[in-house]
Amino acid sequence: MVGIMAADEYSSYDNRIDNGYDSEEDFIDDTQFEDPEGFVDPMTDEELVGDILEQRPKESDSLDTVIIVDNVPIVGPDRLEKLKSMIHKVFSSFGTIVNDYYPEENGKTKGYIFLEFPKAEDAANAIKTANGYRLDKNHTFAVNSFNDFEKYKDISTDWVPPEKRVFNDFGNLKSWLLEPDSNDQYSMMTGNGERVVILQNGPTAPTVIKQRDNWTESYVMWSPKGTYMATIHKQGVVLWGGEEFARINRFNHTNVSLIDFSPCERYLVTFSANHMNNQEPAIVIWDILTGMKKRDFVAGGTWPVFKWSPDGSMVARSNGENLSIYESPNFVLLEKKSIKIPGLMDFSWSPKQNIIAYWVPEDKDTPARLCIMHLPSKKEIRVKNLFNVQDCKMFWQKSGDYLCVKVERLTKSKKRIYYNLELFRMNEKNVPVDTLELKDTISTFEWEPTGNKFCIIHGESPRISASFYQIESSQLGNVTLIKQFENKSCNAISWCPNGQFCVLAGLRNLNGSLEFIDTSDMTIMNSGEHFMASDIEWDPTGRYFMSGVSWWTHKVDNGYFIWSFQGKILQRHVLHQFSHFAWRPRPPTLLTEPDIERVKKGLKKYQKMFEIKDRMSQTKASKELIEKRRALHDHFSGFRKRHEETFEDYKMLRLQLREGVDTDSLESQYGDVEEETIEFFIREDIEIIDTKEE
Repeated sequence: MVGIMAADEYSSYDNRIDNGYDSEEDFIDDTQFEDPEGFVDPMTDEELVGDILEQRPKESDSLDTVIIVDNVPIVGPDRLEKLKSMIHKVFSSFGTIVNDYYPEENGKTKGYIFLEFPKAEDAANAIKTANGYRLDKNHTFAVNSFNDFEKYKDISTDWVPPEKRVFNDFGNLKSWLLEPDSNDQYSMMTGNGERVVILQNGPTAPTVIKQRDNWTESYVMWSPKGTYMATIHKQGVVLWGGEEFARINRFNHTNVSLIDFSPCERYLVTFSANHMNNQEPAIVIWDILTGMKKRDFVAGGTWPVFKWSPDGSMVARSNGENLSIYESPNFVLLEKKSIKIPGLMDFSWSPKQNIIAYWVPEDKDTPARLCIMHLPSKKEIRVKNLFNVQDCKMFWQKSGDYLCVKVERLTKSKKRIYYNLELFRMNEKNVPVDTLELKDTISTFEWEPTGNKFCIIHGESPRISASFYQIESSQLGNVTLIKQFENKSCNAISWCPNGQFCVLAGLRNLNGSLEFIDTSDMTIMNSGEHFMASDIEWDPTGRYFMSGVSWWTHKVDNGYFIWSFQGKILQRHVLHQFSHFAWRPRPPTLLTEPDIERVKKGLKKYQKMFEIKDRMSQTKASKELIEKRRALHDHFSGFRKRHEETFEDYKMLRLQLREGVDTDSLESQYGDVEEETIEFFIREDIEIIDTKEE
């Protein structure tokens, strides 16, 4: 029965197809699948096929991935392909360029172009990095997002006054320079930042300016001119300044470990070693005033990775055989490419001019080269060839007048090392070079900051010598030995910032011996000892000298001493876990060389006045003690005045209780009373002051 019915159905199906239906779909009755009239489907398209709808093109997608590059060279058809090649070379580093469009007018480009990237992140990176890129001396790119034009085209023409922004007054950032006696400030830290104190130095004792617990998590650092103090934290760096050391700015760079300032104090460089092995920026250059990130770098290196030119207009780093020079404020490569220097080992900026000194080792028959190059012209000012070179170290004089290159050389047999000092006279024509050869091992070299002398420590223990040399004139070979101190226990040289005075120190394992030398006549003014001293430093004025035993290097006898420039101990400060000391730097003097010479010549006129002032400061109590005594006196005077007023208020009540008898009056008890004043002679000081000018 079932089989007969099935056969009939198939027969009917075949007949319907024969009667004009094209296919099986035409045969199906669609009415049975229709929704009833007025039916509303509760399911939305997003719920059914949301993943597919997400892939629909959006108007914002095309705007966020498209950038507009302005200030592009205007060229004709003959140079268009070359222009496109340069544009692609610059912008392809940010991502694949999907489309480009070069508008034309009268057969030439219009000076702006459109570039499209596959991702909005690529376009944003191109805007951030390439904006301000200098293609050549006449064309600097201005890069913007196409979306910005859509955002700003509908701006209302009705001007609305901007809201007033709160002005943060940090006070006078140079206030410490106004101290009448020109006493310098310094920072002192205990432990790993548990306590940081800013003190003002004085002849007998320092004065506390600011103290704060847990101010930093590792160390503090002054900016080159002393305007800011930086503290290091896990989240980044904070700058402080002004009379009350208010927070000036902060820079977020997690796990920062090292920092560096540009000489002009406009930029800050931060380094985080934790980011060296990932794609996070290990080095960041910041704008100090705005707090904006100027540029970041992924790779690291030996600190300081970046070395600044003396005016802060350029910063350089070496990467293998490439010397990369970046120009501020946008920090793009000088002339768009690094300088290729095969075998580059080390380089150093002059502290006075935009000049770089670098050296490259020997290569087969090619000698080692010491080269001095001017920037940004890249002109080689002086080249010196050397043979059998094992290592070189460069030392610039602080004033930039001289450069010393300590050359470690091997004899032809390669068995013995000897040393050459190549002395470059930077202020003379063609930069002449003097050569000083020494057979002893040179362990330390230091220039006099403002003169033409230098000192070296040479020899092997226990026969260590300290020798002072002087460059006499412009004639070659005129470097003379002034004085040699033999059998000295020293491993460090510290010159006074103003020259003339020098300290030979035996730090750490040499038990902290100190010798104060006047190089004008090469006499030892005084000798002293700060047992196990690990740090020494002159104050910026050259009047005081600090020696300290840091808890970071030695766990006992921690503290610091303040000495006069003649080697007399003025202050002893023994502190538990004393770890760090730093004088606050001063900006360069505004006096010219003739002004300084005139002051030196007339110094005798003020000598007696200064001596009297120094004597008075030594006989009086410290400023801090005087202020404490004055505060106690004022407190007692106020206390006494309040009780005298209370005593007078109760006088009428006392009279009533005592039936009108005034017992407060002395006359009522003792009759007439005479007051007598007794004087005691203590001491008489006679000071004769000669007011005549010499």
